[in-house]
Amino acid sequence: MFRKLMLLLVVVALTGGVAVFGFLAQLKEETPLDRVAINAMVQQTEINWGIPETLERLEGPYAYTLLDQSGAVLFQSAEGLSRSVNEALLNRETPIDIMVNGQLVGKIIIHNDHEAAFHRLKMRLTLLSGAMMVLPFLLGLGYILYLNKNVLRPFSKMQRFARHIAKGDLDLPLEMDRNHLFGAFTESFDMMREELAVARQNEYLANKSKKELVAGLSHDIKTPVASIKAITELMLINVADEKTERQLQTLYSKADQIDQLVTDMFHSTLEELNELKVNITEESSELLNEIIRNADYSGVITAQPVPSCLLAVDAIRLQQVVDNVVHNARKYAGTGVAVSFLIREGFLEAEFADGGPGVEEEELPLLFHQYYRGSRAVNQSGAGLGLYLSRHLMRRMQGEIECYNRPDGFTVKLIIPLTGTN
Repeated sequence: MFRKLMLLLVVVALTGGVAVFGFLAQLKEETPLDRVAINAMVQQTEINWGIPETLERLEGPYAYTLLDQSGAVLFQSAEGLSRSVNEALLNRETPIDIMVNGQLVGKIIIHNDHEAAFHRLKMRLTLLSGAMMVLPFLLGLGYILYLNKNVLRPFSKMQRFARHIAKGDLDLPLEMDRNHLFGAFTESFDMMREELAVARQNEYLANKSKKELVAGLSHDIKTPVASIKAITELMLINVADEKTERQLQTLYSKADQIDQLVTDMFHSTLEELNELKVNITEESSELLNEIIRNADYSGVITAQPVPSCLLAVDAIRLQQVVDNVVHNARKYAGTGVAVSFLIREGFLEAEFADGGPGVEEEELPLLFHQYYRGSRAVNQSGAGLGLYLSRHLMRRMQGEIECYNRPDGFTVKLIIPLTGTN
């Protein structure tokens, strides 16, 4: 394109230069007076001096005025001509002496039409100026059409192609045309589209393979869990000791919870958390006593009485959150957990406080990030997903989870919505 623009500029410069040169050449060729014709008119005047009829019919291209020796007008071939030597000089006309037999008998004034010459010059300048204005206009119009064909329309086509790519439509190819500015780009963009289509297909196959793996593992896990539940049910029938019965009930509840979680895993992956079902129902706050008992299978929790109220929660998801909080306290703090409750502004706040070393202050905002593990968890097993999933589930229940350090430990607060407040 650069070469074409340079060629266009050279053509414009040459055209303008030729036009100006031609005009100047014409100005040079236009002589103000024909000396031969003037000399012929002077000779005719000298030969026919004294014969008025002949002096009034001099042959020549110019109008003229005849003056006698005293300067009086003898004859004018046209109206409006100079009538004296002074007037002729003012009009840039030259009076010529008429000599007869070596004596000065008068003068002839040849009319020089400067005004007509000026008008002719003005007309030529006007035509030249018009040509110099029209030519750039035509060249500009041609350049605009060239830009529209070779830049704007291909760019618009690429813009539409980019919108299709952004929407995920990778089946529409980009037509390749090497004759415009974006010719090479169109080929590259179409290759990018093909690569994206291949990458999407590979991603789809990878996700499919992952889901098939999760489905297979889920099936394999559900089988032993079902066996655990069946054996626990048989043991509950024959148990006589109350403590043993409570422990077996806890074992059965945990096995049932595992079964529910594995079922969820069968239908969802970590990248598809929004597909995890959260069924919010109205539950009595007594549910929290049961949830805490199910989570406290090692006897580390000391809980205050739960205020009487109605909660808007998913019992299974809330159990999952509490289990994770208690498990973290037992794992990282190694101390007992004190649970307290407070009703405030339409929410029941449940605080789980341990006596451990807590978390570095700069790490607190990161605890709920996916796969993040604090510096004090380096030597502990884990994937860094517990609090991330807990916050996701609490927010799906229109609640929240927070954590903060205390001088004597670490606290996790569950903000549980009450019925009718959201």
